[in-house]
Amino acid sequence: MADFTYSVDADGIATLVWDTQGKSMNVLNLEALELLDKYTDEALADDAVKGIIITSGKKGTFAGGMDLNIIAKMKEMAGDNPAKGLFDGIMNFHGILRKIERAGMDPKTNKGGKPVACVMPGTGLGIGLEIPLATHRIFAADNPKAKIGLPEIMVGIFPGAGGTTRLVRKMGAMAAAPFLLEGKLSDPKKAKAAGLIDEVSEDPMAAAREWVLSEPKIVKPWDEKGYKMPGGTPYHPAGFMTFLGASAMVHGKTWGAFPAAKALLSAVYEGAQVPFDTALKVEARWFTNILMNPSSGAMIRSLFVNKEALEKGANRPAVDDQTVKKVGVLGAGMMGAGIALVSAKAGIDVVLIDQNQDAADRGKAYAEAFADKGIARKKSTPEQKEALLSKINATTDLEALKDVDLIVEAVFEDPKVKAEMTQKVEAIIPKDAIFASNTSTLPITELAKASSRPDQFIGIHFFSPVEKMLLVEIIKGKETGNVAVAKALDYVRQIKKTPIVVNDARFFYANRCIIPYINEGLRMTGEGVAPALIDNAAQLLGFPVGPLQLVDETSVDLGAKIARATKAAMGDTYPDEAVDEVIFFMEGEGRLGRKSKAGFYDYDEKGKRLGYWEGLSGQYKRLDEQPEVTEVQNRLMFAQVLEAVRALEENVLEDIREGDVGAILGWGFAPWSGGPFAWLDIVGAAWAAEQCDQLEAKFGARFACPQLLRDMAEKSETFYGRFSPAKAA
Repeated sequence: MADFTYSVDADGIATLVWDTQGKSMNVLNLEALELLDKYTDEALADDAVKGIIITSGKKGTFAGGMDLNIIAKMKEMAGDNPAKGLFDGIMNFHGILRKIERAGMDPKTNKGGKPVACVMPGTGLGIGLEIPLATHRIFAADNPKAKIGLPEIMVGIFPGAGGTTRLVRKMGAMAAAPFLLEGKLSDPKKAKAAGLIDEVSEDPMAAAREWVLSEPKIVKPWDEKGYKMPGGTPYHPAGFMTFLGASAMVHGKTWGAFPAAKALLSAVYEGAQVPFDTALKVEARWFTNILMNPSSGAMIRSLFVNKEALEKGANRPAVDDQTVKKVGVLGAGMMGAGIALVSAKAGIDVVLIDQNQDAADRGKAYAEAFADKGIARKKSTPEQKEALLSKINATTDLEALKDVDLIVEAVFEDPKVKAEMTQKVEAIIPKDAIFASNTSTLPITELAKASSRPDQFIGIHFFSPVEKMLLVEIIKGKETGNVAVAKALDYVRQIKKTPIVVNDARFFYANRCIIPYINEGLRMTGEGVAPALIDNAAQLLGFPVGPLQLVDETSVDLGAKIARATKAAMGDTYPDEAVDEVIFFMEGEGRLGRKSKAGFYDYDEKGKRLGYWEGLSGQYKRLDEQPEVTEVQNRLMFAQVLEAVRALEENVLEDIREGDVGAILGWGFAPWSGGPFAWLDIVGAAWAAEQCDQLEAKFGARFACPQLLRDMAEKSETFYGRFSPAKAA
């Protein structure tokens, strides 16, 4: 059965029903595009057809966008001259949508033509909105769960099938900016209020049929003589201010590190100064530019293809379904309260345990405050709040755990405390229940020694704040069994997070990579490098915050605690004395970060950053000649990337997809790069190995090139070429 079906009824309305085979939501592939083109030609050529309706055969949704697997492969499918092949392919797409938009009208008089409506039963994203924008009127069902928008910017591209050009001409650059540059999604009523769509109806098909048969005016404003862009073009006084502000906003948010945002703005700016059909060519050229940039392919692969594969269980052991029905959360502090919240939101019954009732109640109150915020923002209802809270039993009674099938322990980071809780709880919970520790640093294999069933003991490491962070790191101890891994993966799927599975080692994967990033920033501070240069160099690389700001956010005393614990464990091999000097100095000064309103930054009473603390330059004399920004960036980048390579080399990571997805979602590793392994593939192993040698010669052994990277450089290999899942299979 085809993805599009075509029929004409007795009233002369041709209906094109989009129903992608084998998918729960429509996604556009090349075969479907050919059918859309074919049936459009058929309807326009048939004198019996008075108008056309494009709709979906999927209940409650219109389309989820273009099949990103195809976008990821477009460059290699484009032939020996990929830029030309891509441009021609995009212009062909523009031609099909332009045919729908012009609908047989006379090119000179705009007379004739057949009305084309789009009926959206629900969600329309990306191409699922760009196709409707090419029709003459968009009718959406009154479906509050539906999301409508253009989220392409979030995966390293931009709306390149005319969506950028049409939306700016329909709404003006200022009004279109949140939808294009931020990927803002709206429910149908908000989408109508904003001007994205035209009508919201209880029966959108009936409304569309009535409109099609009413002989409506169908010419688009930009195809009429005298059209003026809402808000003005770039050289109009009002438009000039809009584009000036948009450029500043984009660079302020992206620091120039995300190519798609700049390309989108360029397409809008240049396209606004030329006729519509020329503007589509401008858009196509900039879209080709982005697809030719390795950043877009890396982002699509990591943030869509790989992320989706991991969420669907790409590395799940082949054991029976392990859906969690009831979870016990030990410890009602910030982490425990967050874990209880996301579990209850997923419909899982929660027993939230703490050693005194007040603490347990405070943990439950965290979920109540979350629900109240949702109600205040009209994203939730009192009934939903009541349902959420009814799922959480806050108590001190360990006997309440007797029928749980998963324990998530989030007590104080002390092996003795954790061991005591493990033994107490295992005496009560069912024999087949899985016990997970939320530790962020303590080795799972060591913690499992307190368990009478180490094969059922695993690490489930959440990131803070739990309800906002997308990543969950699952850690296998030496004796962890497949059922425990499957249970952890199924639980993470239930709470709608993205999992990565790693083997046990100091700091696991995420902290293993992020701590060197922080440490390198602290080292440079001690050397006399200007703090602003350190943090700004990081943000120019695309990191959400620089290492010094990150220390302030996570707290200086936490860093000092980790340093002491690591030194105690490593003894004479401990490599970070220079880092400790800075972190212990800050701790001694009582400058513990944002929480104490004093850290590497000064803060006002509300916790707003005011600038760097001047005391730093008194303690660590600034270098008269500051290093080049590229040197600072290389130190920060390689500090993390080399740890990722070592984690792969030592089998802590079993799948490079998990290394890349985990890096972006776990600590915001330069999303434009696609992750550390994707970045190494972009810059090349040979260049990376050469940089390692230079950094090691100047700054020490921590930058020594891993043997794996050296071997790959000599063989001109890439990580995704050598370690792709297909090759492993």
